[in-house]
Amino acid sequence: MNTRSKLPHGPGRLSLVVLALGLSACATTRDASPPVTVAANQPNVVSYWNDITNRTVLATSTVNTTPEEQRPSFIHDPATVHVAIYDAVVAIEGGYKPFAVKPEAPAAGASVDAAVSAAAYGVLKALFPNRSAQYQAGYEQRLAAIPDGQAKSLGLALGSEVAAEVVRLRANDGRSVALAPFVSGADAGQFRGTNPILRFIPAVKPFSLKSVDQFRPPAPPALNSAPYAAALNETRTLGGTVSGLRTAEQLEVARFHTEPPPVAITRNLGRFASSTTNVGDAARLMALVYVSYADAISACFEAKYHFNTWRPVSAINLANTDGNDATQADPAWTPVLPTPNHPEYPAAHSCTSGSLGEALRHYYGTPDVTFTWDSRVTGTTRTYAGIDAFNAEAGMARIYGGMHFTFATDAGRELGSKVAGWVAARHFVRQN
Repeated sequence: MNTRSKLPHGPGRLSLVVLALGLSACATTRDASPPVTVAANQPNVVSYWNDITNRTVLATSTVNTTPEEQRPSFIHDPATVHVAIYDAVVAIEGGYKPFAVKPEAPAAGASVDAAVSAAAYGVLKALFPNRSAQYQAGYEQRLAAIPDGQAKSLGLALGSEVAAEVVRLRANDGRSVALAPFVSGADAGQFRGTNPILRFIPAVKPFSLKSVDQFRPPAPPALNSAPYAAALNETRTLGGTVSGLRTAEQLEVARFHTEPPPVAITRNLGRFASSTTNVGDAARLMALVYVSYADAISACFEAKYHFNTWRPVSAINLANTDGNDATQADPAWTPVLPTPNHPEYPAAHSCTSGSLGEALRHYYGTPDVTFTWDSRVTGTTRTYAGIDAFNAEAGMARIYGGMHFTFATDAGRELGSKVAGWVAARHFVRQN
């Protein structure tokens, strides 16, 4: 089933409509490019290696010797691969500034396909030496399809050099940080949980940001404030197991966005890799998307563990402790969908949508980018008529599911957008 998504319905919709219209109006004054519809039906060498990369990162292995194998990141490891692919392509085709590496290997006459394959393979082999079953055969098959000769040899040499340098630059990226035992909060407003996930993410050095707290959002509303009460009551009425206001469509939206991010996001971002037959364009788009995404999520989880705020299930159950007369405790309230095991503010799904939306706006020169997303939870595909529609739905889905408050989705979207804007202003730009 394919559903065309514009903006969600129900309580909270008006503010999102105003927000979306405001964003569109602002974007219109900045962007003059015509609307774009992304069609993911043009496979190329970048999409080929994107698929192999995701399978490698998400694979399991009984032997894990590198930091990446011990703590794989579906966020940062594909970004490393796409940076290498991009720099290899730019070295041959020119036109854009390299991200990290300007190889010394001769580029004139080099095969782009060979260079991309060597760059991706070199990174994967270095990061995941014990997962060669995921990439070795694919590498050999791709190379077998390239005619032997000088172009192939030059491409392989160049791609290998780029891979080695990118791996060197990303070595000891911080993911091996020793984590102290997590102590669950006990005071009002503090996150309750045991062994929350992705605590190492804030320690991973960013690709572009000066620091992961560079765009840390302001603190969430005070517990005794009117905005906090309004957000809590919205989630309580829309996101509970029992809700007289949530529609069947809204629950479907919530369920659509509950597929685990490691498989859902990597699969759906892969659509953009096959949106063009131009290898240079595909390499630039995927590098921009993944570097923005990686830094946005690092920044997002830095803020999460900095503020360490409680989830709606705790906030609603314990509302009698928040000092707010406009909230009411409901010890029996439960979210309609499972709550991820990490702090609430800001919302990671909105950090993701914000970074993707802004990256697409910069790449295509317009916010009017229509694209599709699918979910194996619902077995459906949804089409978004512009990045504002995607941002709005991604945020409201977490309210409908009972996992987040509106101020967290707003903060996440803004954080992701700022990070992607920073990346796009400094990288993947034309060479003067």
